[in-house]
Amino acid sequence: MSDWDLMMPGMGLTAVGLAGVAISYAGIAKTFIDGMHALTGLTMFVGLIFLACGILSGGVSTSNRAKATTLVIFGIAGSFGAAAFTLTSVSSLPTFAGVLLVIIIPTIVISYAAMKVPQYAKPISVIFILAAGVGIASFVTLGFVGPGAQFSLQPPVQEIEKPAEQAPVVKAIPVEILAGASTPDNPDYNPDLLTVSKGDVVEWTNNDNAAHTVTSDAGAGTTFDSGLISVGGKYPLDTTNIAAGEYQYICTVHPFMTATLVVKEPTESTTAKVSIPQGAMTQSEGQLYFDPQEITVSVGTIVVWSNDDTAAHTVTSGNPSSGASGTFDSGIFAAGKTFEYKFDSSGTTEYYCQVHPWMTGKVTVQ
Repeated sequence: MSDWDLMMPGMGLTAVGLAGVAISYAGIAKTFIDGMHALTGLTMFVGLIFLACGILSGGVSTSNRAKATTLVIFGIAGSFGAAAFTLTSVSSLPTFAGVLLVIIIPTIVISYAAMKVPQYAKPISVIFILAAGVGIASFVTLGFVGPGAQFSLQPPVQEIEKPAEQAPVVKAIPVEILAGASTPDNPDYNPDLLTVSKGDVVEWTNNDNAAHTVTSDAGAGTTFDSGLISVGGKYPLDTTNIAAGEYQYICTVHPFMTATLVVKEPTESTTAKVSIPQGAMTQSEGQLYFDPQEITVSVGTIVVWSNDDTAAHTVTSGNPSSGASGTFDSGIFAAGKTFEYKFDSSGTTEYYCQVHPWMTGKVTVQ
């Protein structure tokens, strides 16, 4: 029968350890996070040892309580294991797990045979030892999957994967129709003067409590005309087919509302690079998390973040205290991948990694 004096502390320690690991990896505990990883992981393993000793006390238990406890612990541990395999980018982890299975499966089978059918324990052990010898010899001779190139009569054919086509993401440049714009002498459009490159999309949003229009002055709206924009409505304008030049526009409902749109020929985009260096996933003194951590660029620059670490990260505008600001968010991108964002307006933008919130950076656009 099972020893519940061992199983009870085993279940408690395992639960506390699992909860601590989940909290630390979720980024909720931001103080001594590496120490918490190690301590809670150790607590979980000590709990599993107590639990195993309690279950196996006096042989393999057949009580329903012991079976239910074992299934619950295996279910929780299996869930964490599945999450680790899904999110990790460490290429050696599947190999490590495979080696553990190669050790665990024969151990369980031989132990069970020794307790239940001891007369067959020795031949079963010999079979596993011979199988291990054949496996090692096959691995050394032919390779892990199959014969290597030296045994093939045909040269290896390398398949070239075609990159998936992605639709270009067009970012609209915002212009606001200010509240109170329908009253003379009040500020109306913000910004009052906007310069864009040909091909950019400009989007006006009506934040006033009256309807307005965005109508080019020259040619009485032949260049562009929004028609009536209702309260809270938007008007996007694609400048691809608009000739380069300066265009004054008005609201035909309130002609005292005027502003200027300047369309210039597009110039080649400037690119700036930021690296997520190796080791950024670990919080430690002297470790670079974004390189450079702060960068100053000009308007229109495309900043490209490359994940040179071995773990998945995010590049999310905002900061760990206030959360995401919504300006940009890479989502989780794996090691070796990149994320880019074009900065079309001046200002300073903070950003951080949602997976590892101690990783912070800043982009200043002038």
